[in-house]
Amino acid sequence: MDFTPTADQQSARDLAAEIFGDLSTHERLSALGTDVDGELWKALCAAGLPAAVEEVGLLGLVLLLEEQGRVTAQVPLAASCAYGLLPVAVHGTVEQRERLLPALRDGSAVATAAYRPGSRLAGSRPAASARRSTAGWALTGTFPVVPWLRAATHVLVPALTEEGRTRCFLIETQAAPAPSTPAPSVPAASPLRTESVETTAPWAAGRLTLHDAPAEPLGGDGVWADVLGRARTAFAGLQAGVCRGSVARVVHHTSVREQFGRPLSAQQGVLLRAADAHMDTEAIRVTAYEAAWRYDQQLPAATHALTTAWWACEAGRRVVHAGQHLHGGIGADVEHPVHRHFLWGRQLDGYLGPAPVLLAELGSLLTEETVV
Repeated sequence: MDFTPTADQQSARDLAAEIFGDLSTHERLSALGTDVDGELWKALCAAGLPAAVEEVGLLGLVLLLEEQGRVTAQVPLAASCAYGLLPVAVHGTVEQRERLLPALRDGSAVATAAYRPGSRLAGSRPAASARRSTAGWALTGTFPVVPWLRAATHVLVPALTEEGRTRCFLIETQAAPAPSTPAPSVPAASPLRTESVETTAPWAAGRLTLHDAPAEPLGGDGVWADVLGRARTAFAGLQAGVCRGSVARVVHHTSVREQFGRPLSAQQGVLLRAADAHMDTEAIRVTAYEAAWRYDQQLPAATHALTTAWWACEAGRRVVHAGQHLHGGIGADVEHPVHRHFLWGRQLDGYLGPAPVLLAELGSLLTEETVV
């Protein structure tokens, strides 16, 4: 295994770091609330970074997401690439790639995914059902919170078909007809309805309700497992960046903050906890790199994706807690930059995990491999 970035991957990471550093500032983030930073997203797309993911691979995407997480930039880069650009590029038909990829590359189309945490368990049933209709496929299901839904033009949905198989489907949120005014005694149901949902996560979330909503299949059986593994790896890379940013803030704060005439960093307890946070961050990074590298090399990577997702949950939670605690009273200030790292770290922990569920799934998968 060689995780050394290629020249293209290094160039993409350096460009991303420059753009994120220039635009994702504390003042801009404070004014955004939970919305997407449209100006930053346009800058990233104008620089060709989403489009470059096809060339730099999943490992390159992880490197880009590290830079995003380091400054907690509010753009749907992880979601749009992990649930849109890469699945279409890897599993889409020629017609789907020609129709969908150009817009996903230039950012005029944004993808996300709708699935409930329980659907991540091996063998569990998806929250949506799919049936064939005269016009093609139709999906039915309700998803209370879908990250980046308010910014999305396409949603990837794993659904259970009438044959009992889990398949991936794409729906267009812009394809939903405007709800008509129903008669008092005859309620009208829109096939696709989105509603804004405010959460503590700065991910422009929304509620998605499908009732026989038109959808197109993406690939065949087994695609969802591949998409989910790549997505877990990508979001683990994002968590690695969040943790890197938290540790960097700890290093700065404890170096300049003095107590009894000495910097906080001179205290052994502070040093040990900061060192543990650094090692946890490195564990997330190296497992994300390994999983991404294996996907790029077309090697089996399902267990590696679960491993990095577990590290992102378990270690990521420890890192952002340490970051907040080592800032003392300042860490309790929700307007302080370190609080964003704490918030993102906890949200990614919940989105990827919880950690015990990932361990249970990893154990089941390893047991199956041993039996085989």
